[in-house]
Amino acid sequence: MALVECIPNFSEGRRHDVIEALLRAITSVPVHLLDWSADADHHRCVVTVAGEPEYISESMFRAAQTAAALIDLEAHQGEHPRIGAVDVIPFVPLRDVTLRDCVVMARELGRRINREIGLPVYLYEAAAVRPERRNLAVVRRGGYAGLKREITQPDRAPDIGDSVISTAGAVAIGARAPLIAFNVYLNTPDVTIARAIARTIRESSGGLACVKALGMLVGGWAQVSINALDFRVTGLRTIIDAVRHEAASHRVEVRECELIGLIPQAALQDTTLEQSGFPSGTEARILEQRLGAVTNDYREISFE
Repeated sequence: MALVECIPNFSEGRRHDVIEALLRAITSVPVHLLDWSADADHHRCVVTVAGEPEYISESMFRAAQTAAALIDLEAHQGEHPRIGAVDVIPFVPLRDVTLRDCVVMARELGRRINREIGLPVYLYEAAAVRPERRNLAVVRRGGYAGLKREITQPDRAPDIGDSVISTAGAVAIGARAPLIAFNVYLNTPDVTIARAIARTIRESSGGLACVKALGMLVGGWAQVSINALDFRVTGLRTIIDAVRHEAASHRVEVRECELIGLIPQAALQDTTLEQSGFPSGTEARILEQRLGAVTNDYREISFE
């Protein structure tokens, strides 16, 4: 059976009724809900689903429709950058599906979302049609407010749809390899330290390859929010050790780590989650375990 993973991010982390409506929309077709989490400070909900390609696409369309109807970015305040009510929709190949198949899915879904919901669509990572837009940070530059000001400029024009934006914003749709999203909290409220650490470790500033990072203030603590874009290039332990080293140079320590979404088994070949500083029990959020539990097919996923 062909399986695709999708990890949509929604700009809602506070209203439980809206989050429940999004989850109902996602599961109104036969897909497997593997994980979800919402954070009030980030004001963001991250959902992980898997299923056959046609069902995943329909699920994501219904979720986008629900998000556009219920989330108003003019009233949205949160730490995490965003351009849309449904901010990003990435497709990841799992079994008997190629990255190229996911590119086709992303572009087809983008056309349908624009045609039927009216959201402007930006294509990123492997689905990008403009080379510079492979990088999601380029697409999200300036957030919703910046995009609203600049969408009529040629370099900010959508890949699909007209240069018109509503209070539901735009959506970035992509196809990519698996990434690991996690947060590292420091034992200080000084967000300038988190931002300095993020600047040091991220690839765009000359740091670690395939690493993105931002510094934020979340729950009264400085947080380094990290995306490991390819754990085969730069592993989880390497990234966290780098954060610890930089934190020590600022005379602070890592308070705790927090995994967002799921993590592939292959990312833990040289470490465990507990050794890397994640709380006990995080091992239950290994992708293959969650997928095996819903499909009765336990096997390690071989990524391209």
